[in-house]
Amino acid sequence: MNAVSPPKPHGGRIVDLRVDAERAALLKQLAMDLPDVVLNERHMCDLELLATGAFSPLTGFMVQADHAAVCDRMRLSDGTLWPIPICLDVSEDRARRLEAGQSVALRDPEGFLLGVMHLADIWPAAVEDEARAVYGTLDRSHPGVDFLLQRAGNFYLGGPVEVISLPIHYDFKQIRRTPAEIRALHQRLGWQRVVGFTTRNPVHRPQYELTLAAMRQARANLLLLPFVGVARPEDIDHYTRVRCYQEILRHYPPDTAMLNLLPLAVRLAGPRNALLHAIIAKNFGCTHFIVGRDHGSPGLDMEGRPFYDCRETRALAADMAQELDIGILSFDEMCYLPYEDEYRFADQVPAETQTLRLTGSQIRQRLRSGRRIPEWASFPEVVAELQRAWPPPRRQGFTVFLTGLSGAGKSTIAKVLYSRFLEIGDRPVTLLDGDIVRHHLSSELTFSKEHRDVNVRRIGFVASEITKNRGIAICAPIAPYRSTRREIRRSIEAYGGFIEVHVSTPLAVCEQRDRKGMYAKARAGLIKGFTGVDDPYEAPEKPELRIDTEELTPDEAAQQVLVYLGQRGFL
Repeated sequence: MNAVSPPKPHGGRIVDLRVDAERAALLKQLAMDLPDVVLNERHMCDLELLATGAFSPLTGFMVQADHAAVCDRMRLSDGTLWPIPICLDVSEDRARRLEAGQSVALRDPEGFLLGVMHLADIWPAAVEDEARAVYGTLDRSHPGVDFLLQRAGNFYLGGPVEVISLPIHYDFKQIRRTPAEIRALHQRLGWQRVVGFTTRNPVHRPQYELTLAAMRQARANLLLLPFVGVARPEDIDHYTRVRCYQEILRHYPPDTAMLNLLPLAVRLAGPRNALLHAIIAKNFGCTHFIVGRDHGSPGLDMEGRPFYDCRETRALAADMAQELDIGILSFDEMCYLPYEDEYRFADQVPAETQTLRLTGSQIRQRLRSGRRIPEWASFPEVVAELQRAWPPPRRQGFTVFLTGLSGAGKSTIAKVLYSRFLEIGDRPVTLLDGDIVRHHLSSELTFSKEHRDVNVRRIGFVASEITKNRGIAICAPIAPYRSTRREIRRSIEAYGGFIEVHVSTPLAVCEQRDRKGMYAKARAGLIKGFTGVDDPYEAPEKPELRIDTEELTPDEAAQQVLVYLGQRGFL
């Protein structure tokens, strides 16, 4: 068993888990004989916030007693208010080779040593119970639930951490300051009242006006804390967002607002998220915190209903304000009054008064479709930055994702489209047929359900890279599972267009066309897990196009796709 002495508790001060040079040298020497735990991007975000005190009073990844108490009643086992588990998840195989009382070396994916963790607990993760407790749902369209059920490791490691080096960032270094550095800066500037505003989206005119109202109400300066950690795939990249924040900062009165980046992995747990953000803001020296209308919400569930009631989020934050020792400023939605040429909160607008509003999602949709963003909705400098990242559809990349049963006609349609796009010649074009990808990228995979899913995800990843670089990707896998297709859609729509085409040719027709006899072999039991026979095909519910090739030629089918792309402005 390898172990070294853990750090001592830090009391009520801001936690700093970074060790001095002498201790670092000792830990580096000891780490050579310790088992490794390789951290992913989410883990490294958590480690950095633990190390610098943004997650104070936590001194490491949660042990089982703290995890259970947080899930059950939003408190650590000692009664301290804390709303969301901060845990280190690993695979069962990795967990079985470790034991409590041991120390492990925490490394980044390239093997660089970040710190040493002293294992106090190892336990199996009850992910469904955690999802219900923390997110209030098992709906996999919720990104937090999807992470727990689909991608997280099934064991947790808990224990205190000593940090030798923070994760390395090469971007925006001057605005990546620790809570202690921000507090010291507040002191030097004489800022005694500071209101914190956290966000994962660009700041448009409504949010700008909201922060001004908060600054007036609290008689405070503003600390803008945008998230630049693990985001949702469909979110605007943080490089673009930070440039937008820098532009917005110029609109505040001189020396009243400050920008600092927060490497937080987004959880989107609604009311619990609001509390976590308030705690982080408090650790950065804020005396007040803004809780927005849909704070920490991922939007709508699969039934089209909000995951969280915004009134409950605001009420919970207000109820906990005294214990958090921070002033909570809750606001309704901001709307624009065109005749008065001003912004007001919706609950302060007289009845029958004309108002205009564009949400961040609606602005993003306008950008994607190449429509104009009015100046009352956002500042021209912000729009210009966003348009650099999101040009009109004619200059975007896009993916045509053909899905359907074997023999439906996907590959033939894909080949016709490939020729037509090359004929047009305005973008590079790549054909990612299922069989071609299997030969070149997935030759080691079997045809098990898990491996078929891996193959489709690889196609999606390559397509997202092509789309990001303003090219055209044509994909033609069977892709039988809705959750996988949904995941691929999210990743590609972060960069450009995603056109899902369900080639809905009936199963009987597909079997008649089967030159290789695959369906016959599956019917005879010679092939197991064949889509459409003994493994289900989950038809898309809302594809952009649905094409039955039973009575259409490949050219006619491809023409439908081209017409749709023209209507959307891609061609």
